[in-house]
This record gives sequence, C-alpha cells and structure tokens, in this order.
Amino acid sequence: MSYRLDQYLTLAGEGSRSQMKQFLKKGLVQVDGITEKQAKRKVLGNEQITLNGKPVYYEEHCYLMLHKPAGVVTATEDKKEKTVMDLITLQQKKDLFPVGRLDKDTEGLLLVTNDGELAHRLLSPKKHVDKTYRVRPEKPLSAEDIHRLESGLEIGDDKPTAPAKAVLTEDGDLLLTIHEGRFH
Repeated sequence: MSYRLDQYLTLAGEGSRSQMKQFLKKGLVQVDGITEKQAKRKVLGNEQITLNGKPVYYEEHCYLMLHKPAGVVTATEDKKEKTVMDLITLQQKKDLFPVGRLDKDTEGLLLVTNDGELAHRLLSPKKHVDKTYRVRPEKPLSAEDIHRLESGLEIGDDKPTAPAKAVLTEDGDLLLTIHEGRFH
C-alpha cells in the first residue's frame, strides 16, 4: 500500500497533517537520505524516512511477542502496578494492547498487537483456541488429579471448567492445555 508522505508521518504519530506539511516545507523530512518537501510524495513504507534526523516508522498492524515476568499486570494502564505496556519501549505503542491476560503472578508468552480482528479470533470462546500453560505443582499430582482436570473442575462458578488436556512432564511439571478463559 502506498501513502502520501504527510499521511505516513501522521499515521506514525508524528503530528497532524498540517504540522507535517510545515515540517516538509522547512526541509526537516528525508526519504532515503534525500530531503523531501512535497507532502503528496508517495511512499510505500519500506523507505528510510526521517523527521528532523529521527527515524520514523509506521506499520498498519504490529505484532509483538512479550515474555511477561511475574509481578507485572496484563493491562494497558494501571495507576498502582507496573503493566506489560510499561515493558515496551517502542516509539509507537499507543494503539497496542495485550491479547488475553496472564495473572500478575504468572509469567509467560503474551501477544501484544493493534490488530483487533486477530485478537477477537484468538479470544472468542466460539473459536476454541487452545492455550498451554506449564504449571509447577506444589505437590506431585496423582492420576486422579489428572483425570479431574481432563473431566472439568468445579471451581465455585455456575458451571465446571471445560475439559482440559493434562500431561505430566518427566520433572513433575504439568502441561495444561485449555481453550476457555476463567479467573484463576
């Protein structure tokens, strides 16, 4: 897809179209090392574009894989706690959000994106997208424990959990695969 240069700079979060036109007139924008003054110049986005010497990037969709450490909340903002968004150092992160959530004390892979359609496809209960967790049990699990997980558990909600796939690893950890999101 091609963009007008002023549009590309605006989409990248550098300011309004009118501000970009002023920056262009002042010669503050370079495309592949050459000063560009025309707002209507078409760019594809694979050029090296700078504004006042600073590289400018824009992508319609952004996909990040983030290792969420324990002690960080899965949220875009929180007044009391450090969030996963605080871990992202990208210049343009205002439209990004975590897909799903991991509890504060849980660590693991988290997808962060600005692609709402993909997030919906991954999170919709109708899609049944599996999620696998590695769990380190406090005590060894029995065959009965595994059977209960695979049959669905009563956890105090209106209905039991959906059946899970539970596999014990050689070191006693549990690989638990679920496709519904439930609190804890």
